[in-house]
Amino acid sequence: MVINLKVDLAGVTLNNPVMTASGTFGSGVEYGEFLDLNQLGAVVTKGVANVPWEGNATPRVAEVYGGMLNAVGLQNPGIDLFVERDIPFLKQFDTKIIVNVCGKTAEDYCEVVERLSDQPIDMIEVNISCPNVKEGGIAFGQDPKSVETITKEVKRYAKQPMIVKLSPNVTDIVQMAKAAEAGGADVLSLINTLTGMKINVHTRKFALANQTGGLSGPAIHPVAVRMVYQAAQAVAIPIIGMGGITTAEDAIEMILAGATAVSVGTANFNNPTATVDILDGIKSYLVEYGISDINELIGAVKG
Repeated sequence: MVINLKVDLAGVTLNNPVMTASGTFGSGVEYGEFLDLNQLGAVVTKGVANVPWEGNATPRVAEVYGGMLNAVGLQNPGIDLFVERDIPFLKQFDTKIIVNVCGKTAEDYCEVVERLSDQPIDMIEVNISCPNVKEGGIAFGQDPKSVETITKEVKRYAKQPMIVKLSPNVTDIVQMAKAAEAGGADVLSLINTLTGMKINVHTRKFALANQTGGLSGPAIHPVAVRMVYQAAQAVAIPIIGMGGITTAEDAIEMILAGATAVSVGTANFNNPTATVDILDGIKSYLVEYGISDINELIGAVKG
């Protein structure tokens, strides 16, 4: 049985729908000894800013029931080193390169995206969960007007198709999805982490120096599936689903909810081969149910 695993994201054809989630896979080199990067549909890099960021104070990671909290603070080496070191490394492989972009002001985002405009990458993912320093630290992605505005501004500088990554820390994900689409997003990715907190009852101190952090892992998967489904019903552009994907079943659930592709994040930390294991499981599922084209499953959930 010949199976088609190729999916299309705004004109970019992925060999299969499985990719990495930003911030959980470095820029690929960190996992190169564990798996063949050629097997991935895409590598989504850790967030890159216009200048190096140190990130937050430690401790900044805490294990919790069903996942983990992180307040790493988007530590990254900055765009110059990234262009010089990481893109050439990824170009060795037959996988798509998606660069996640972060910033503290709209100008920061635009500067990075403009710098990437002549680079041999396939797509840009704009992380709008970053705190907007000009607006008192409220994340760009928590207000629909801000979502549309930042999307529109960054889109002016983007030469590659642009993914907007949505925050789940909002009242209505549909409003945010529509706002990003209105601003010119070519693809949406969701969800980013949910804001959480952990307190050590013995020391009576916060587990994270930042007090709060982003909750990821299996615990958030049902929330992610619901939000992906709602967004897919509301917009006409493709969606990349993420949030607690640990098994092939989790990935297929996302696709049935309306995702064209999926990103694997926290699972990479305790199983470095999670992405390829999930891909193998998807192939087995398609064979088991006699499905020759992965695209038949997109949004195919029945009422």
